[in-house]
Amino acid sequence: MSLRTPSSARSAATAPAGDTSGAPLLAVDRALADLRRGGLVVVADQARALLVQAAEAVTPQSLARLAGLGQAPVLLALTERRANAIGLTGLAGRKVATLEIADGTPAQSVRDIADPSSDIGFRLPPLHELSGDLAACAEAAVHLTKLARLLPTALIAPLVAPDIAAFADANDLLTVSAADVAEYDMRAARSLKPVSQARVPLFDAENARIVAYRPSDGGIEHLAIVIGEPKADQPVLIRLHSECFTGDLLGSLRCDCGDQLRGAIAAISEAGSGVLLYLAQEGRGIGLVNKLRAYQLQDAGADTIDANERLGFDADERLYMPAAQMLRDMGFSRVRLLTNNPDKVAALQACGIEVVERVPHAFPATAHNKAYLETKAKRSGHLF
Repeated sequence: MSLRTPSSARSAATAPAGDTSGAPLLAVDRALADLRRGGLVVVADQARALLVQAAEAVTPQSLARLAGLGQAPVLLALTERRANAIGLTGLAGRKVATLEIADGTPAQSVRDIADPSSDIGFRLPPLHELSGDLAACAEAAVHLTKLARLLPTALIAPLVAPDIAAFADANDLLTVSAADVAEYDMRAARSLKPVSQARVPLFDAENARIVAYRPSDGGIEHLAIVIGEPKADQPVLIRLHSECFTGDLLGSLRCDCGDQLRGAIAAISEAGSGVLLYLAQEGRGIGLVNKLRAYQLQDAGADTIDANERLGFDADERLYMPAAQMLRDMGFSRVRLLTNNPDKVAALQACGIEVVERVPHAFPATAHNKAYLETKAKRSGHLF
C-alpha cells in the first residue's frame, strides 16, 4: 500500500504555519529520505509543482525519468553561492539560479556542476528564469537538498497535471508543499520534546545527566547535558555546542571543537551547575559528508568560510531555535553563555532567551587550527 496519498499531500499543503503536529513535518521528513535514496519527489505551491531530484544522485536513468514525467525544459537549481562560485552572472539577487539542461546532457555533467571537487570542462548551460509559484518551488527544492545534508543543488522539471496529487499518487511520488519545506526548521524546533534521560557521570562532571529531545516527526535528536542542579530563578551557565564528529570524538586538530566541548563541561562543573546543549548541526549545519568536502577545498587553499560557500551553503547554516526550545522546556529563560561568537548571543536572544552575560571560551591555537581560528576572528567576528 502506498503512503503517498492525495489526502496526505493536501493536508500537508494546508497546515497552518504554527502547526507542530506530525503531518507537515512527516511529509518533509519522508521527502528527505526519498532524496537521499536518489528518488524523485514533487514540490508544490498552489497549482504549480516541480519534480525534484538531488543533483548529486542523478544517473542517466533518473535523468530520463525526470524528463519523461515532467515538462521540458529540465532545469538545474542551485544556490546563489554556488552559482557565483562557478562564475555565473546576471542573477539579479535571486536566491536560486536555474540552468537549462538540454536533451542529451550527460548525468555526470549535472553532478559536476553541483560538486566543487569536479572540474567543469564544458560550457555552462544558459540561465532559465522561473517566476511566481515555480520560483518558490525551486527555492524549496534546493532547501530540501540542504535539509537532506546533500549538496545544495537540485534537478527539477515543471509538472503539468490537472490534479497534482493524483499524478503523484499514480507514479508513487511523495508530494510536499513549498511552504512546509520553508517552515520545516522552525516547526521541527518548536515540536522538540524530551523522550529519554539518564544519569551519565562524566570525566569532569560526575553529577551529570543527559536529556534527549526529539521532534514530532521522529527526526534527529538534540541532547541536553545537565550538570548539577541549575536553578530556573537564576541565570544558568550554558554552552551551545554543535556536534563535531572529527573534533569531539576523534580529537581532530583541524578545529577547536573538542577543546571547547571538554572545556565547557569542566567550566560548568567548576561553576557548580549549568547546561551544555549538544546540537545535531555538524559542520555549522551542513552535515558531516559536506564538512569533509569542505575540508578538501580547504586543503586546496580555501578558508573555512569560502569552502562552505563554494559548496553552495551559507558560511553558517546553523539555527538556534532548537536550543531555545530546549532551554524553555527545562524552565530556563535567562542564561550566561559560554561563547566567543557574538552571533550566537544575538541569535539566542532573537529566539526569546535573555543572554545576561557572554562568558569567554577560548583555547590556545595549534599549528593545525591556527589559520582556522584566524578566519573565524577576521571574517566571522569571533572574540578570542
